[in-house]
Amino acid sequence: MPDIYEGLTDEELIDRLRDGEAQVTDYIMDKYKNLVRKKAKSMYILGADSDDLIQEGMIGLFKAVRDYDAGRDASFYTFADLCISRQMYNAVQASRREKHTPLNTYISLYADMTGTEGDDNSIELVNVLVSETEMNPEQLVIDKENVADIEAIIDKELSSFEKQVLDLYITGMSYSQIAKVLSRDEKSADNALQRLKAKLRKAVNHNKTTN
Repeated sequence: MPDIYEGLTDEELIDRLRDGEAQVTDYIMDKYKNLVRKKAKSMYILGADSDDLIQEGMIGLFKAVRDYDAGRDASFYTFADLCISRQMYNAVQASRREKHTPLNTYISLYADMTGTEGDDNSIELVNVLVSETEMNPEQLVIDKENVADIEAIIDKELSSFEKQVLDLYITGMSYSQIAKVLSRDEKSADNALQRLKAKLRKAVNHNKTTN
């Protein structure tokens, strides 16, 4: 890639692209490929193929380069991050519709959130969604044989929007990022997150009292 682009801001690069320097697109695509790979790794927990997600992410990045408007959008990085995430998540949803995959085949309450199963620093979904002020991992004793029952309750009790919020939350997104990906306001995303947490706590408590 041309050395002349090193040191330029993303916005300056986009300006040069708009002025006819077509090779800027390749430069930006190469610059942000690691961001795409990082997001693909986090989205993989939703059950999608990693290579397919990377491909979708690069499509999202290309759309960001094509559509970015400095006068309308935030920084290019923020806009690209949103476009990549949205493209990947839409691909995940489309794949699920084709396969008619039920919730409990791709979300596990004991899914490792940090990527290394057995790591002392690993975080399980059930511990992320249940407030640490209410119970800690030592207090949260759930027979793993009953996880499928709890997941079935989640599948039944959560609305379609709450399931979407849950999907993105377990990839590590904040409620504000979730809102942007789903094209909703932050309050709606935050409210949905609080509701699904409450429903999960109810499911966990019900499971504990009936065993």
